[in-house]
Amino acid sequence: MQFIVIGITDNPQPFFPPEVLNIIKNGKIFSGGRRHHEIVAPLLSADAEWIDITVPLDNVFDQYRTLSTRVIIFASGDPLFFGFASTIRRKMPDAEVVVYPTFNSLQLLAHRLLMPYHDMRIVSLTGRPWPQFDRALIERAEKIGVLTDKEHTPAVIAQRMLEFGYKDYTMHVGEHLGNPQLERVSTCTLEEAAKMDFSTPNCVILSTPLHRREGLGMGLPDSAFALLDGREKMITKMPIRLLTLQALDLPHRHVLWDIGACTGSVSIEARLLFPHLQIEAFEIRPECEAIIQENTHRFGAPGINIHIGDFLKYDLSPLTSPDAVFIGGHGGHLKAIMEKVLTVLADDGIIVFNSVTSPKVPTNSRALWDEACRDLGLRQGEPLHIHLNDYNPIDILTASKSHIQ
Repeated sequence: MQFIVIGITDNPQPFFPPEVLNIIKNGKIFSGGRRHHEIVAPLLSADAEWIDITVPLDNVFDQYRTLSTRVIIFASGDPLFFGFASTIRRKMPDAEVVVYPTFNSLQLLAHRLLMPYHDMRIVSLTGRPWPQFDRALIERAEKIGVLTDKEHTPAVIAQRMLEFGYKDYTMHVGEHLGNPQLERVSTCTLEEAAKMDFSTPNCVILSTPLHRREGLGMGLPDSAFALLDGREKMITKMPIRLLTLQALDLPHRHVLWDIGACTGSVSIEARLLFPHLQIEAFEIRPECEAIIQENTHRFGAPGINIHIGDFLKYDLSPLTSPDAVFIGGHGGHLKAIMEKVLTVLADDGIIVFNSVTSPKVPTNSRALWDEACRDLGLRQGEPLHIHLNDYNPIDILTASKSHIQ
């Protein structure tokens, strides 16, 4: 089966080279979005068949598979740029695909702004969640091109950036690019954009000067965190945090679970140092939810998923399995927590636990850890013993499934 995918802009009178016009003239079956149909309808023959591209896409491809002739598809911009040609190749890998691209919307916006775009970080929020956008912010990308949709509007994007303290960007918005009657390009502050309504379709370029890219660096100051009841001992201290993250081997991990997150210090440090991670923070105390949220805003760490409730009663089935787990609190149920973790932990996953030796605490958490590892058949790594200032000594302990070498 053959698909010919033709890129168009929002221009109601599109220009096509003779080769493409000839393909359209001889075509019988066409497909695209409703807006695309409105634009190209005058070029189609009276007996042409049109297949609307709507969600769910499986229904659209079921229609394609019943056909024995080629399908001519109209798509926005470059069909290989977060576009429909890539979807065809994924869903029908044996089909022949021919592409006739035009400029995508971010290219058009950069052209209108006379802005070089070879160094632009591209993020699509069209039908997609926030993680890649959040990562671009955390990594302080100087220039971010954003494909939007009706939920991720320029105003919503600006509000999220302001909420997490990324205030030093200028927002450029292009509406109906390629349409000589409706096209509009706006440049504004995030504060202005957050209060504005923009017509669709639109796209966004965010830019910030290089000299204003000030990261927090490695090791967040303990004094900057909001604390639980002002208790300084209820936070994993910065040197211990960094050693804990090192023990978790986070550069090579994908999903981190922080069990007993309390103030969120471990999750936030991990988010800022390793923004590729998906992070799930679990905490049993309801009052900690507001504390974690406040700290994520203080440090500009969007994208941490917070789960409040008893971990042992929590339904883990909707969550992505972790390959790194830090147990920061266990409430005397360390073995039960580890046993539940093992039901979802990736085969090459790692568990890290910080054992505190205190004369005031009768239960030896190191003994609980050793017992749990033995009973659950886990292989322990070499412990790291730390004594920080006047605080109680800490052992940073690691374990993994014993059959993984």
